[in-house]
Amino acid sequence: MEFQFNKVEREGRMLIVTMNRPERMNALHPMANAELGAIFDMLEADDNLWVAVLTGAGDRAFSAGNDLVYQAEGNPKWYPPMGFGGLTNRTNRTKPVVAAVNGVAMGGGFEIALACDIIVASENARFALPEPKVGLAALAGGLHRLPRQIGLKQAMGMILTGRHVPAAEGKELGFVNEVVPQGEALDAAKKWAEQILAASPVSIRTSLDVARRGLEHASLTEAMDAHYDSVDVLRGSEDAVEGPLAFAEKRAPNWKGR
Repeated sequence: MEFQFNKVEREGRMLIVTMNRPERMNALHPMANAELGAIFDMLEADDNLWVAVLTGAGDRAFSAGNDLVYQAEGNPKWYPPMGFGGLTNRTNRTKPVVAAVNGVAMGGGFEIALACDIIVASENARFALPEPKVGLAALAGGLHRLPRQIGLKQAMGMILTGRHVPAAEGKELGFVNEVVPQGEALDAAKKWAEQILAASPVSIRTSLDVARRGLEHASLTEAMDAHYDSVDVLRGSEDAVEGPLAFAEKRAPNWKGR
């Protein structure tokens, strides 16, 4: 499929999504947001796609967030139903997304990265929620996801100051999984995606669902005692039969994804 403000490539069961507005540091306006919403709808609907990698065009930016210049020109601000970048409100997403952050991830750009499952960052990456400096707030999930991912005090240190956090510190804080040399973020993210593809897609969907929904419970006991429909699907799946059988036969599993 062809898009005006984003690029999409298939590599087997992997979907590579590139925000493609380098002249605006991949900042997103309503049309770019609408395209991303359609792209991630497509990912969910396509049984032949099991994982996605999301990055930005060029080496300066993953995404500078909301296109404030476009907004300041009096144009309407609009996000697709699934949120900024088509991701931040997509809480029922069933397929993993790996972020390859190849430069600045600011405001909504950082919120998109936080909505992904894994963040790989190049050494030149910078992360921030600078919205208070322009009279706004990180309302596309950043104010909720960052405290849950790195703890309240560390999160407030970023949120209340809007300071820029380099990739190495992001890894120390815990929201970055891996830091790689500049120019290598996409290749490294693909390696993470390939490891995910080696596992059962039914198991991956169940793991995403249980981990995410388990956080909605106040205690570990409540989370473990809760009922998850995805677990029932896993237990009745062909993959749950194939995995142990392949292990016993000392061969690679032939996952069906069902």
